[in-house]
Amino acid sequence: MNAALNHSPAQRSASYYTASLNDSTEYPSLQGTVQVDVVIIGGGFTGVASAVELAERGLKVAIVETNRIGWGASGRNGGQVTGSLSGDEAMRKQMHKRLGDEVDDFIWALRFRGHDIIQQRVQRYGIDCDLKHGHLHAAMKPSHITELQAFHDEAQRRGMGDKVQMLDRSEVGELLESPLYLGALKNLRNLHIHPLNLCLGEARAAHELGALIFENSEVLEIVHGPKPAVVTAQGRIEAKQVLLAGDVYHKLEKRQLKGKIFPAMGGIVTTAPLGDLAKQINPQDLAVYDCRFVLDYYRMTADGRLLFGGGANYSGRDSRDIAGELRPCIERTFPALKGVPIEFQWSCAMGIVVNRIPQLGKLSENVWYCQGYSGHGIATSHIMGEIMAEAITGTLEKFDTFAGCTHIKVPMGDVLGNPLLAAGMWYYQMLEKLR
Repeated sequence: MNAALNHSPAQRSASYYTASLNDSTEYPSLQGTVQVDVVIIGGGFTGVASAVELAERGLKVAIVETNRIGWGASGRNGGQVTGSLSGDEAMRKQMHKRLGDEVDDFIWALRFRGHDIIQQRVQRYGIDCDLKHGHLHAAMKPSHITELQAFHDEAQRRGMGDKVQMLDRSEVGELLESPLYLGALKNLRNLHIHPLNLCLGEARAAHELGALIFENSEVLEIVHGPKPAVVTAQGRIEAKQVLLAGDVYHKLEKRQLKGKIFPAMGGIVTTAPLGDLAKQINPQDLAVYDCRFVLDYYRMTADGRLLFGGGANYSGRDSRDIAGELRPCIERTFPALKGVPIEFQWSCAMGIVVNRIPQLGKLSENVWYCQGYSGHGIATSHIMGEIMAEAITGTLEKFDTFAGCTHIKVPMGDVLGNPLLAAGMWYYQMLEKLR
């Protein structure tokens, strides 16, 4: 495991989300031998969402997690559920071979499938996760307006006319007390949430459906063959199928997976509660991110704090002073917040794929893997959870579409991967200046 990602088991990050979680359930560590239909390695959104899907289909499921449920990126991210797909252009090019002219419809349906799954699950299982609607995709230069207009027109064509609206500078100014934006796309279908509470709520739902959950239980080995199993220091889970859903937080199956996914560290802070200032700077309580390759993103929490994230560290190592790095960004975005106290700061490791297409595949006949959302994990992980559950229960169409994509495998991945990502992002930042 990358040293930058290695925390003590059972200790959550010192984040706003940890301080405001509403489910403190502790699940046992794995002891002895357990038999199930499907064992899932990883207790983040991919693992938990897949577990709910499989348990709803009547399968006996177990989740085995090295730390705590929602310990990694699933419980630390920006909390925005948007229709943006990282790698959509690469998907279009590669999937066209399989889907032909239907590829655009396939990709468009993916954009908002995660929203539907999350909303249905929150309602069905009564999950309290501060779910709110409303998002702005904000333009900082004229070329951004052109891109947003194209998406707006496509959304209109596909029946989202009552959900999307192009805004000019003055209209954005009515929604955000910020001098930065030339315009924005307002999208009422997009969501924002408390991600840790969503993940914990879904885990509870899976558990109530009969799933077994084991925390503080690092998987040391995956046993392949006609009777696959996973092995921990103190136990073993035997299953008909294994799903590896650990994203960038594991070092299992190096022979096939090494060099395919790399950690990028994102920093997030929350201010002290803003009181009346919250309504002043963001009166409609919208989530926001801008159109740059390396972007800022923010939203208001349920108790009126500004939660703000930005940039990305492609070295794979944590920043030493996240608040110091993000404070100038906050004050540039909202001058009214100059000097505002910052009460929480933490990092979030995102699993980055070179071509940004989520990686789905099989390591052997009964061992599957799913990983790599490149910063768009909340919605995408729920989509992939559904696709993996379909595949494991015999419906392979969508899985095969993703599994058929070609991915770059970087030689000497641990040594070269993050420097290559850093160089790539430098290149895109240079292109940004030309857009």
